[in-house]
Amino acid sequence: MTRRSISKRAAIVTATAVIAVGTFAAGAAVAGPGWGDGDTRHGKPSEKEIAGLFDRWNSSLQTGDPETVADRYARDAVLLPTLSNQVRSDRAGIVDYMEHFLADKPVGKKIETHINVLDGNSAIDAGVYQFTLTDHETGEKKVVKARYTYEYEKRGGDWLIVNHHSSKMPEG
Repeated sequence: MTRRSISKRAAIVTATAVIAVGTFAAGAAVAGPGWGDGDTRHGKPSEKEIAGLFDRWNSSLQTGDPETVADRYARDAVLLPTLSNQVRSDRAGIVDYMEHFLADKPVGKKIETHINVLDGNSAIDAGVYQFTLTDHETGEKKVVKARYTYEYEKRGGDWLIVNHHSSKMPEG
């Protein structure tokens, strides 16, 4: 190989590296799979994606299976539930609460939401929601409004609830 072909090859490699670094810095190469319309320059999910995590959780309620609902929570999650004074800080406690909660066929609906995407692996969703509950004995329906906070972390490629606080509205 001649000195001239070595210089030419080095120039091509250098130019390719500069283009790749420039593309990466512009954000085109940073997006992870499944981010949808998230901020690809920083690997952050969109607020819409985080809002969808509630829909996923609410859909798991519709299965009527407490284990399916508990799968939405991290193993070390803490649940401060709406209709119980007992803090649930492990899977068994979350499953126990959900067994009782699901008996009334809850259907959740957000009323007000505030989402804060902290980084590519964590976000907070807080606001007000309501549940329509159907008494499993009488069939009577009632609506319970509550304040909520979900703290999510992306673990093992999946978004999980690490903290969930839900408190019934003081005025009813």
